Amino acid sequence: MGRTVVRMMLAMVVAAAAPAAAAAQTTLDAVKARGTLECGVNGTLRGFSLADGHGNWSGLDVDYCRAVAAAIFGDPGKVDYVALSTAERFSALQSGKVDVLMRNTTWTSSRDTALGIVFTGVTFYDHEAFLVRKAQHAKSALDLSNVSVCLQRDTTSELNLKDYFNAHKIKLKMLVFATAAEAIKAYDAKRCEAYATFASAIRSEMRSLDIPDEHDILDDVIAKEPLGPAVRAGDEQWFRIIRWVHFVMLDAEELGVTQGNADASLKSDVPEIRRLLGVEGDFGRALGLPNDWAYRIVKLVGNYGEVFERNVGQHSALKMPRGYNALWNHGGLQYAPPIR
Repeated sequence: MGRTVVRMMLAMVVAAAAPAAAAAQTTLDAVKARGTLECGVNGTLRGFSLADGHGNWSGLDVDYCRAVAAAIFGDPGKVDYVALSTAERFSALQSGKVDVLMRNTTWTSSRDTALGIVFTGVTFYDHEAFLVRKAQHAKSALDLSNVSVCLQRDTTSELNLKDYFNAHKIKLKMLVFATAAEAIKAYDAKRCEAYATFASAIRSEMRSLDIPDEHDILDDVIAKEPLGPAVRAGDEQWFRIIRWVHFVMLDAEELGVTQGNADASLKSDVPEIRRLLGVEGDFGRALGLPNDWAYRIVKLVGNYGEVFERNVGQHSALKMPRGYNALWNHGGLQYAPPIR
């Protein structure tokens, strides 16, 4: 009887493990079979993911979707963009509605452990910030005692504000809205005296204000907001692909490989560049991709610096400084392992 019980328990363990083992290969296979990447994005945030009147998508997160498609298909256009609200973004990933969540989403411990999803890295280092009217003469978040703050529901902002205001024994009044658009509209209508969200989102959403020049972003950094892609847990191959798409974009910038010189770089004598572009080594095959997968990304989409600058940097309408998103050797936090 004891042996029978042991056999039954082993059978149950094997049966439970089988789906997980199978799932390790399914995402890439499903994407290839479908012929398109289903990429979850915000859809309303200028600089990160937004479609114009002709259905043309642009933004930093959009370019990451395009980079994944370029790596897999050699065609950055093979992407279906799925606009997701904050409330539905995780369930869309969990259910398989999207293959990857590229939507500006903060990496936290609970999200990384309790939702059946895992974050692959930080594509944008951000922080919680406040938007206020210049007429208030507020110089710091410490000046916001007993004022009303508009913010969006189902985001990290609620806890960020509670933690900060409680720690400084400042009275907090929050007006919470279902969407960012509703929250910023309420702020513009003077229903509240401040608006709180990611600093990057504020720069984007300020453009919708009636008179943007009458407002300021406070310098306070009251909470870290590391933003990055997330995938379903249990598929290590797919996790590695999404993670290394980011890494090769960083490595390409560090090595000086750009869209404009990617072809010429194929003839480089620098070993790091030759490995990056697939001229030497067999590094793509280990991911289930062609060896020139990183070359495809850089040639068809660009390195990290190019993607940053055209979407949110100095060559964009938002004109954000690189700041923490500069490469490690230029004073920033962006750092990638080498291909070798």
